Amino acid sequence: MNEFVTSLIAFACIFGGALFGMFLRTALPAHHFEDDTKDVIKLGVGLVGTMTALLLGLLIASAKGSYDTQKAEVAELAAKVIFLDRTLARYGPETKEIRKLLHGNVAREIDRVWPKDRARTSNLEPGRSAEFPYDKIQELAPKDDVQRYEQVQALSILTDIRQTRWLMFAQRGSSFSMLFLVIVVSWLTLIFISFGLYAPRNATVIATLFVCALSVTGAILMILELNTPFEGLVQISPAQLLDTLKVLGQ
Repeated sequence: MNEFVTSLIAFACIFGGALFGMFLRTALPAHHFEDDTKDVIKLGVGLVGTMTALLLGLLIASAKGSYDTQKAEVAELAAKVIFLDRTLARYGPETKEIRKLLHGNVAREIDRVWPKDRARTSNLEPGRSAEFPYDKIQELAPKDDVQRYEQVQALSILTDIRQTRWLMFAQRGSSFSMLFLVIVVSWLTLIFISFGLYAPRNATVIATLFVCALSVTGAILMILELNTPFEGLVQISPAQLLDTLKVLGQ
């Protein structure tokens, strides 16, 4: 489900809870608003609020950790591609065509993950170009120990690149269970019901509860955005790999 739609549903539940609480205020008998009753409700809501804060913090930390991991993998991929290109350059002029092929393959992989056409979605599954010219490097015929060493290095770097690329694909899923998010929204809705239950019905209170619900929903939206690091508003930039393209083959 789209992150904005999910966040909108969460906002409707949370702010709707506040409005429902205000409705209950007018529907319940007066003895439900005695001081002893209020104290019990405040204690219960305080406990739920503490658990909500802990779980919300856990979700944010999990989402941020997943995002940072993917971002680090992109940086690592860019560095290894440059290192591979330089290793092939040290091998000699025999690798000129392989380096051109490397440049084209990297460009295609960037377009798969960060498509220019907004109608397309990000595709993290490595294509055939992600394998890079492994066979062509193996087919090189080293003339001395130096070239033989550079060939072994290039194959080793290429293996690391392929592993990193498949690791990005394996980590494409959400870093947390949607059940956690449902629980958080449910607890927040309960808290806002209690807010509305004892709040006076005026424009200032309603506006305050609206802003509070919007703020909490913003945190939920951030969690959802961080869990789709190659799409949406908070996506990992392809700048590092685009800069890599500029130096390949030089």
